[in-house]
Amino acid sequence: MRRSLTIATIAAACLALSVTMALASRAKPALQLHQTRLGKILVNNNGYTVYAFSLDKRNKDVCQTIIACLTQWPVVRPSAVLAGPGVKKSLIGTIRLKHGAGKQLTYDGWPLYTYVGDGSPHETANVNILQFGGTWPALNAKGKLVK
Repeated sequence: MRRSLTIATIAAACLALSVTMALASRAKPALQLHQTRLGKILVNNNGYTVYAFSLDKRNKDVCQTIIACLTQWPVVRPSAVLAGPGVKKSLIGTIRLKHGAGKQLTYDGWPLYTYVGDGSPHETANVNILQFGGTWPALNAKGKLVK
């Protein structure tokens, strides 16, 4: 009885691992690069432009301390696969949000956001707009701000 239980446990673990690996292989990377009129910029797994906030500090989200900021500028969350082709894995990190709100992706220390005002994937019309006391540039593969 004990031996069959152990074999069943191992078989179940192997099945769970294979399902997890299959799902991860189909997952779109959290960060990808897309060619735009501004050059290649980071986009999220749905193709929407990823932004930095000029008031943020290295690995510190200031937007979450400003009333309604995260409502307009939702954070980019980690997913199973983090980096698409051309995105430097070494520049990807995460920070914890206040009040147990989970994790936020960073790139070269910049906390990352999307913008609710973007109406379609790969939009760049809102890059570097002024809101909440700072500007919202896009980022390139090197982690440099694109204005």
